Amino acid sequence: MLVIVNLIRGVLIGVAEVIPGVSGGTVALIVGLYRKLIDAIADVVLAGRRLITGPRSEVGPLIRGLPWAMLLPVAIGMVAAVILGARIIEPLLETHPEQMRALFFGLVAAGIVVPLGILLRTPPGGFSWRDAVLVVVAAAAAALLTGLPPGNVTDPPLVVVFLAAAVAICALVLPGVSGSFFLLSVGLYATTIAAVNERNFAYLAVFALGAIFGLAAFVSFLRWLLDHHTRITMAIIVGLMLGSLRALWPWQDEDRGLLAPSSDVLSVIVLALAGAVIVAVLLWVERRLHLTEAEAELGA
Repeated sequence: MLVIVNLIRGVLIGVAEVIPGVSGGTVALIVGLYRKLIDAIADVVLAGRRLITGPRSEVGPLIRGLPWAMLLPVAIGMVAAVILGARIIEPLLETHPEQMRALFFGLVAAGIVVPLGILLRTPPGGFSWRDAVLVVVAAAAAALLTGLPPGNVTDPPLVVVFLAAAVAICALVLPGVSGSFFLLSVGLYATTIAAVNERNFAYLAVFALGAIFGLAAFVSFLRWLLDHHTRITMAIIVGLMLGSLRALWPWQDEDRGLLAPSSDVLSVIVLALAGAVIVAVLLWVERRLHLTEAEAELGA
């Protein structure tokens, strides 16, 4: 049962990575895998460093200590979702942009309760003026980024692909920042989707190497922040998620200018509410899983 649940979690995270404006990290946070994934990725990075710099005797224990029962189904679900999502979701974004943005607007807006709850529960608790400043600054930065007009680069140099992937992959571990949206801003989103659909392995290999480099450079620092500055990190994540809602406002022009509601308002509202309901269901499932795991540990 848990394998199926983790497979579905991976699918949801992978779908988010395909959609501009939605962060895979946001979905990982909602489905309860965020910290586990951060720790696992950081341990893999550490194992790689030990393999190069030593002591190599630490590599085996680090690899064996990874939560493989969780990682494998999540990874399979993510890869399948990215491949299928490139073929299914991307056309829907073209034909029904308002409805698709509305669905994920509701999902991200409701998902803000997760980092906000962690922030409020972290000692000394409550919501301080410093938290408010961090939220506002992070929200403004995210809104500014998501307001940049999209570009289009049809034949990018591979070094540009490498660097773009290194930045975009950080969205996998940083809720509120969309890797797909970043690729759209620098003009590589359509090119990357085409590479997936056309099995352009040279492009995909360089993209994968850039992603690995980006994760290795960032994830250990992020784990340190979560361990030592939880409140600051959560406040920034809340702000990034709030600011990212600008990218998901249903009515926009081709240059990402925000428009007033004009058509299909009812369907947009219904889908936004559906996105919020999906989050509520996911949070309920995650809570039930935690209770089941706790009961199993007590029974053991």
